[in-house]
Amino acid sequence: MATTQPRSVIIVGGSLAGLMHALTLLSLPKPPQVRILERSPTALLHNQGAGVVAGGDTLRLFEQYVRPGREIAVRSPMRHYLDKKGTEMPASVEHRAQMMTSWDLLYHLLRWRVEGLESEYVAGLEQDERPKAVYENGCTVTDIEDAGAEGVKLTWTHKDHGEGQTATADLVIAADGASSSIRRLLAPEVERRYAGYVAWRGTVSETELSTTATDALSEKFTFFHQEGIQILGYLIPGKHGTLEKGQRLFNWVWYCNHPDGSQELEDLMTDTHGKRHPITLPVGTMKPQVWEKQQAHAKEVLPPQFAEAVGKTQQPFVQAITDNIASQNSFLGGKVLIVGDALAGFRPHTAASTSQAAFDALTLGLWMTGEFDKQDYESRVMQYARDYQKHGVMLGERSQFGRHPLNG
Repeated sequence: MATTQPRSVIIVGGSLAGLMHALTLLSLPKPPQVRILERSPTALLHNQGAGVVAGGDTLRLFEQYVRPGREIAVRSPMRHYLDKKGTEMPASVEHRAQMMTSWDLLYHLLRWRVEGLESEYVAGLEQDERPKAVYENGCTVTDIEDAGAEGVKLTWTHKDHGEGQTATADLVIAADGASSSIRRLLAPEVERRYAGYVAWRGTVSETELSTTATDALSEKFTFFHQEGIQILGYLIPGKHGTLEKGQRLFNWVWYCNHPDGSQELEDLMTDTHGKRHPITLPVGTMKPQVWEKQQAHAKEVLPPQFAEAVGKTQQPFVQAITDNIASQNSFLGGKVLIVGDALAGFRPHTAASTSQAAFDALTLGLWMTGEFDKQDYESRVMQYARDYQKHGVMLGERSQFGRHPLNG
């Protein structure tokens, strides 16, 4: 099935979704010129220490396109739930292996393949002959318009060169996250809405955990539920992506309810300099009294193993949980595609945000190589987005505002 491949592509957003789509395009038999415009002014994006469940689509994309030449995930052979005392709930044990990795390892491997960025994460690995993309930081898109036969015209402000920067490409891919600038320009009716709770996140070295905590948490996907609270944790790669035992990190995510407009939410999302952050409170900016209060709260409401992990975390951060989904992913006659979180922001309970980015990129590759047509591509991407977005809302509402069947 023949398809017209683009000669030039601009990808807006240089995180995982943008890099995955770039690599898919650069791997085509006749790869286009690829330019990535990233909003962040810094040369590297910062991962905040986040763990990632490496689902099947993520692993497939890395095997097919990244070909990393190294292991990328820690294997957790079982899932289980603890009760409030920290005792395993026997009925909750499920022997189902899952692969756990870290955002920073995936990011550095992708940057290396897409535009040649060297780092400790890829030390000793061999580069291949695929062409590279141009990766530019500090680019904030301000306008997009149909340029007819010439494709799509983008306008952006550059951190060094100022306003009015422009370029035209055959295809524009919006991979600029749940607060997407491109989606706001083309589908302004789609809003990102706060769901009524936040995710506290942090990591601690596995060697800092006590024997009791290690027995309950190491190489297991561990959960605890209580009314209005869920916490989960698992091991992820350590510094520079190492999988060596003793050098890995225990990654935890703790969901807590904070009503919109409440004083507690305002205090939580306001940093040490008095700046109110709408979505993410970055590492190192949390007010000490807020963190001390949360650590004390952990001792009161969490199993002792999780309370220990929270108490030993040095660099926590917080993300407000939000919902967003667009009704379509194709605009301007198919010359603009919206993908990943920009298309549909999944609640983290699904553990599918990275998988969505990978699925969208894999599906783009199948379309571009003629496995199916554009209509099939759009249908598959939208079905995935709708299904997982709906599922995430169900999981989140049950966890935070309903009663979970394994409430501890």
